[in-house]
Amino acid sequence: MEPYELIRSGRKTLALEITRDCRVVVRAPRRLAKSRIDDFVARHAAWIASHLEQQRRRAALAPPAPTQAELAALKAKAREILLPKVAFWSQKMGLAPTGVKITAARTRYGSCSGKNSLCFSCFLANAPEAAVDLVVVHELCHIRVKNHGPDFYALLEQTLPDWRERKRLLR
Repeated sequence: MEPYELIRSGRKTLALEITRDCRVVVRAPRRLAKSRIDDFVARHAAWIASHLEQQRRRAALAPPAPTQAELAALKAKAREILLPKVAFWSQKMGLAPTGVKITAARTRYGSCSGKNSLCFSCFLANAPEAAVDLVVVHELCHIRVKNHGPDFYALLEQTLPDWRERKRLLR
């Protein structure tokens, strides 16, 4: 059986995750017996093996992580691109973020905090301009609507009617 990292919480079900760095993570209810968790992992051994192999292949094909100097340059480039776009779209939409931060996040291009501070990944600087505008507008929409419900998408559609085409550019 593959070794795994166990995370217990208030959840009611068991879940398996293969992380980017090829760790097997099992999420389990707090009081579930370890033997039941081990059985679950054993029953899913084939799934774990195939997904670990997929992650290993992905990792082997991935470009090397950028150096600190490359990251700093990318953050500077992102700041040059994003700050004017945030200013333009904020003014156009009548919304004002409380702050803008550039990070080296790899799993998401942007986020909006509960206090309306926007955060963008420096890797967004490598995306097409139309996609960058989408991410900026998407996060600004979260200042008004904190979820992805109908009101959010109505505001996004009103501001960028072609947002679906732009989203395809991010993939």
